[in-house]
Amino acid sequence: TFRLGASHTLGPYALPWILPEVHEKYRGVKFFVREEVPDKLAEGLYSGRYDLILTTLPLKDEGITVMPLFREPLFLVMNRAHPLARSRNILGDQLAGVEILTLEEHHLLYRQVEDICKQFNARILRDYEGTSLDSIRQMVHMEMGIAFMPALYIRSEIVDRDELRVKSVAGEHINRVHALAWRDTSPLRTFYRDLGDFFQTIIQQKFGKDVEML
Repeated sequence: TFRLGASHTLGPYALPWILPEVHEKYRGVKFFVREEVPDKLAEGLYSGRYDLILTTLPLKDEGITVMPLFREPLFLVMNRAHPLARSRNILGDQLAGVEILTLEEHHLLYRQVEDICKQFNARILRDYEGTSLDSIRQMVHMEMGIAFMPALYIRSEIVDRDELRVKSVAGEHINRVHALAWRDTSPLRTFYRDLGDFFQTIIQQKFGKDVEML
């Protein structure tokens, strides 16, 4: 049994498709899964609370092996009544002054969205930070703002919902990179590398064009 840590914004939307396949291939392998923010995941890996973590980069790699797995796009999600929902292609300049919803500050996704907002002169709604991607989606439904959301979350929770529209920013490649990581000193590091290869195979099979393999 391995202790696997995963980020809140990735684990629920990736592991339900990955772990059953892992269990089928490695019949004797089981995972105790716990979700935390990336900073806590890294701390847990260093301290021995986790054997492996599935997390978003960047990640301090002192004493750990980081195996990048795939790149996940971020898309704009908005209520169909939002003025930008009528645009076929959203330009970066159109985001100037637009109110953006995001997660609380301790999430790595918050920091990434903050950088995106600075790039496009958009405005983060700091008084309405979400505790989860679901809470952000509900606020988008209520027309409180728009949000940059991960492709796998959209694939799981938003596709075919008429109230919301999913858009990309023309000419921009907005994404995040996910990796599997373990301690350099682990006696099972060869197995973890093989497991990472298998993760990539399953991710490619299950998510196809939604992500970019590394």
